[in-house]
Amino acid sequence: MSSSFESGTDRRSFLARVAAATAVPAAAALVAGGAATPASAATAGASSSGSSAGDGLPDYAPVPAGSLGPAVNSQGYYVGRVKHNLYWVTDGDYQAAFLTTREGVVLFDAPPTIGHNLQRAVDEIAAANGTSNKVTHIVHSHHHSDHVGASGLFGRDVVRIGHEENRRLLLRDNNPNKPAPDVTFADRYMLHVGGERVELSHHGSNHSPDNIFIRFPHHDTLMLVDITIPGWAPFGALNYSEDIQGYLSAPAKALSYPWKHHIAGHMGRLGRRADVAVHQQYIDDLTASIKQALGTVDYGVYAAKYGNNIWAVVKTWLDEVCRQAAAPVAAKYTGTLAAADVFTESSAFSLVESLRLDLGLGSAIHD
Repeated sequence: MSSSFESGTDRRSFLARVAAATAVPAAAALVAGGAATPASAATAGASSSGSSAGDGLPDYAPVPAGSLGPAVNSQGYYVGRVKHNLYWVTDGDYQAAFLTTREGVVLFDAPPTIGHNLQRAVDEIAAANGTSNKVTHIVHSHHHSDHVGASGLFGRDVVRIGHEENRRLLLRDNNPNKPAPDVTFADRYMLHVGGERVELSHHGSNHSPDNIFIRFPHHDTLMLVDITIPGWAPFGALNYSEDIQGYLSAPAKALSYPWKHHIAGHMGRLGRRADVAVHQQYIDDLTASIKQALGTVDYGVYAAKYGNNIWAVVKTWLDEVCRQAAAPVAAKYTGTLAAADVFTESSAFSLVESLRLDLGLGSAIHD
């Protein structure tokens, strides 16, 4: 999901600082890849309930324990083994990954909320395993600042790799914190570094025009960012995806690859294939609920109220469609997907508009 790295009021930076301040410190599982202690349920409950000061803030359902990842350490990050020499790093809100090779380290994304902790995580693994801590390559999943806005920390000598649209968009953005890639590709690219192989694929626009599938064939792992979020309902407006139909088709494409571990780019834990299946069911249920609401919410009621103020007519009608569509889905998934009661109505709006504008649902041709 996109956010502004440059802004001093960056929402995600604030969330990361909160996570770092409240999580119980835990040592990273560096070599054995053992399970780490999840963030405490008490912390999750505190972050999702109303203010103790009684200031009128809404209450939301507690975050299910299964949606939480390992606690971050005193510096605000967790690093652990995915499989073999593939590692992941999280601050509880964002994720990155890195692969250690005999020629150096390949970094996958550089979220600014993790920032300098990326190098600290690499250093930690290098010290434990006696490997190089030099980052030689960075792969960009897509151009959004919240995922690659710390790429510039690693200097100009690093080889950056991304989709050809990634280069175009980063050159357009002209942000020194996220340099454009040196190596680009259109459909597929096989990255060979230090005896390792990583498959990069572009299956069309989804969350963004340049968002790619990153597969680690020898590590049973797929990295696909901002599509499904393991254990969580989508962020607002279906993760603020730019191409909703591309976003909706991406999970099935992800499942067409063989993998066991999923690096999703967000929140505190790794994903599994079952997480993608739950996401797909959530979307299917929301789609069905939207179609029902579109057939039952009477547009004429709002037209009679607001007359020639068409914006008011459409807004209030769509608000009610989304409210009615979201309510049963949020209720069904509360306790299964964290924050199902927070953003399902927002996601319903994006899905309604895609069904109407992309697929033509309800668009009758005038006689």
